[in-house]
Amino acid sequence: MIVRPRPHWVHLLFVRRGSLVHRIFWQQLFVFLLACTVVVMHGQLFHWKVTLTAAPFSLMGVSLAIFLGFRINASYDRYWEARKLWGTVLVAARNLARQALTLTTPGTDARPFVLGLIAFAVAMRNQLRGRARDAGLDGLLPAEVLARLGTARSAPTLILMWLAQWLRERRGAGALEPMLAQHMEQGLDELSGALGGCERIANTPLPFTYSVILHRSVYLYCMLLPFGLVDSIGWMTPLVVAFVSYTFFALEALSDEIEDPFGVMPNDLALDAIAAGIDASLRELLGEIPPPAPQPDANFILN
Repeated sequence: MIVRPRPHWVHLLFVRRGSLVHRIFWQQLFVFLLACTVVVMHGQLFHWKVTLTAAPFSLMGVSLAIFLGFRINASYDRYWEARKLWGTVLVAARNLARQALTLTTPGTDARPFVLGLIAFAVAMRNQLRGRARDAGLDGLLPAEVLARLGTARSAPTLILMWLAQWLRERRGAGALEPMLAQHMEQGLDELSGALGGCERIANTPLPFTYSVILHRSVYLYCMLLPFGLVDSIGWMTPLVVAFVSYTFFALEALSDEIEDPFGVMPNDLALDAIAAGIDASLRELLGEIPPPAPQPDANFILN
């Protein structure tokens, strides 16, 4: 995720990080050179004059913009839902940690349970980003639980099972009232629901055919546009085509990037920072000094 103060409007015109220029540079260069060639050839293709005007491109441009807007909205809905689900994980983990520390009988060691909540957030991040299941879990879970995670298909689910077993043991030992244990089980249900929601987003991309149609439409529009402008604006055609193509190419690239909000692209969610924030919050409840908060790198990227 890009984290930086909003620059001055002049600087904003020349910002590269986050503008997606690096992703669409070669497409832009191809369309620009094509437009220059069309101008030099006066709109002729193999001695045949391509008789296009700007009128059909105006109609096509409006339709294509609406089509792109729908694609952007669909991708952003996935991005924002993923962020809300991680917010649910943060709130539910804080509530469960507070309840484990205050609702159990005095003398009960709730620290393993709180560390298990941290482990759940870390394991959830690992699963969504395709990392090793036990990455970053050292010291958070008992050795026997860590050993099971190495071959687990869903490590976060096993951690939730272990947390539920901890509640059952405390309830059986009389350290936690049955009604309070049932209430805390609802918090575990919230964590499970957030995990399932994130898995649904990660495992169900937008229909591929939709992306193909949009991709083809954008490229055909930008490649034919010079033929419709050359007779009316002449040598300004490459500049206008470059501007229009940048808008369409960048919007398509952005929608493709945020469609999977759990990746490591600059505009994806900063899952490492979110997991670190959950870690810090729960360790403060334990009375421990949390590690320093993650900071953006030199390129203003927070992972």
